[in-house]
Amino acid sequence: MLSIGDFARHGRVSVRMLRHYDAIGLLRPARVDQASGYRLYAAGQLAQLNRIVALKDLGFTLDQVRAVLDEQVSAEQLRGMLRLRQAELEARIAADTSRLAQVEARLRIIETEGAMPAEDVQIKRIQAVRVAELTAVAERLEPEFITPVIQPLYRELGDLLGRAGLTPSGPAIACYDDTADGGGVVVHATLPVSTDPAGEHGFRITDLPEMTQAATMIHRGSMDHVLATVQALARWIDDHGYRSLGIPRELYLECPDDQDQWVTELQEPITSR
Repeated sequence: MLSIGDFARHGRVSVRMLRHYDAIGLLRPARVDQASGYRLYAAGQLAQLNRIVALKDLGFTLDQVRAVLDEQVSAEQLRGMLRLRQAELEARIAADTSRLAQVEARLRIIETEGAMPAEDVQIKRIQAVRVAELTAVAERLEPEFITPVIQPLYRELGDLLGRAGLTPSGPAIACYDDTADGGGVVVHATLPVSTDPAGEHGFRITDLPEMTQAATMIHRGSMDHVLATVQALARWIDDHGYRSLGIPRELYLECPDDQDQWVTELQEPITSR
């Protein structure tokens, strides 16, 4: 038999915790010395303790732990619970990391307001272009919602073009519109093509319409940080007596593996106000 102190050391828990588990009937000592009142535990009870600690660390309340133990949970079932909890925590960490990145992006915008020179903006006529296209719907237009949607679209589109024997004739162009049924933003991942393939290949061939007048601005760096450039372009459009006609297109001029080295031209359709 093990004293409560020895049992606590072997189980890597506190004596106080064992006393609490005893008080609520979750883990009773194997024997209590009638003369001294000392709690004594059998080494075999470490298996029960391990289950209690594992379930508690998975986020179960003690009442839930009791219910699970009453069902004689197996090691394999605990492993399954652990995998599920691990996936939940990883998703939460990814969401929190993305949220912090967007707070950092907003802070950069606040710190650099008015710092982008007006000569960075050019008025252009954007010719119509034939493209292969895949679309999907993102919940919102912020980068943390767009990136997880558009990146898989481009991977799939590249694979489909390869199977169809087509090579893109120019850099990728992303377009957006906020007319999705039920809300959200329609994301258009497109690659210019010079010919139409025969048959069905899993993508759509369409023509991006001409922009007779577009305010354009170069964004350098990851698209996760594009918001500062978008807002600088919006300020320029407003300051110079124009009105926006839609969400800017994104022309990906340079896309190396290091996204911080990306070069993207924003093309926002405008008209005189």
